[in-house]
Amino acid sequence: MKRQTKMNGHTILLLITIGLFVVLYAGGCIAYGSKGFAHLQTFLNILITNAGLICVTCGLTIVMLTAGIDISVGALIAMDCMILATGMRSGMNAVVMILIVLVIGIAFGIFQGFLVGYLEIQPFIVTMAGMFFCRGMTAVICTEQVSITEQTSKLFYAWANAKINIPFGGYINNKGKYMVPYIRPSVVVALLLLLFTFIMLRHTKLGRSFYAVGGNAVSAAMMGLNVKKVKLCAYMLSSIFCSIGAVCYCLNTMAGSVSQATGLEMDAISSAVIGGTLLTGGVGNVIGSFFGVLINGTISSIVKTNGKLASSWPNILTAALLFLFIVIQSVFAMMRSRKK
Repeated sequence: MKRQTKMNGHTILLLITIGLFVVLYAGGCIAYGSKGFAHLQTFLNILITNAGLICVTCGLTIVMLTAGIDISVGALIAMDCMILATGMRSGMNAVVMILIVLVIGIAFGIFQGFLVGYLEIQPFIVTMAGMFFCRGMTAVICTEQVSITEQTSKLFYAWANAKINIPFGGYINNKGKYMVPYIRPSVVVALLLLLFTFIMLRHTKLGRSFYAVGGNAVSAAMMGLNVKKVKLCAYMLSSIFCSIGAVCYCLNTMAGSVSQATGLEMDAISSAVIGGTLLTGGVGNVIGSFFGVLINGTISSIVKTNGKLASSWPNILTAALLFLFIVIQSVFAMMRSRKK
């Protein structure tokens, strides 16, 4: 019965998130339809811009399910992008550089997971140290912005500019030209990772273990779960997904810099919380986190389409939504405790 109550509460949170996205996007279409907001390409642009964030949010959702946190993801993306940019500028093959970045993500995640899981150091402290390390290493590699051009890497440049056309939703622009909607390869990678995470959390023993450890680590240990190993796996997956997201992020920005992805960890955390993932662990769904990303992306897109609002408004509105969903989560937590 306890499990069923949690599921009902989470379903309500998920429905609220989806409903909020629908209302926000429909409002944008009504208010700015004349500026092209209602075109399918506008929605696809939100996916293209936030492909890297989707990957990071998937990993962070897993960590938060175990009642943990990872604030190193933004700095890790900056370091990965800088490694990709400087490596390809020096003549390294794009595929080799991507593999190097993925290996770094695995090693970084194992190290942080070992400190959190086996040495039982507070996740915030561990990942804050990881954040400082990655930002510092990014500056050590290069203090200037490094751009990736066609001369730097023809293969990576081709991937970044590749278009996957959508066979519907086209429109005629002001010049009378028919515009075919498209997505980038980074979106395909992000959506496949989202699908993989959803299946893993829903249909595998490891996925259920994340929920169990976040719900009650002591009870999970009494059930025979290796809590330390589960936490290590959570942080390892978070860093791997972050490195995959870094590749998608770099395909979008085509550059590496010290200040890159500043605050992205907060965007990922807010997306997960808005999507219904509890900060206390044990409850959450990667689909909700995905819609959390879409909500943040829609807010930014509306502000940009308006053209008159200050660029700080997306942060203000995201903060308001984050506060609202934390209050809603607290109400559900109080209701569950009363039923017990």
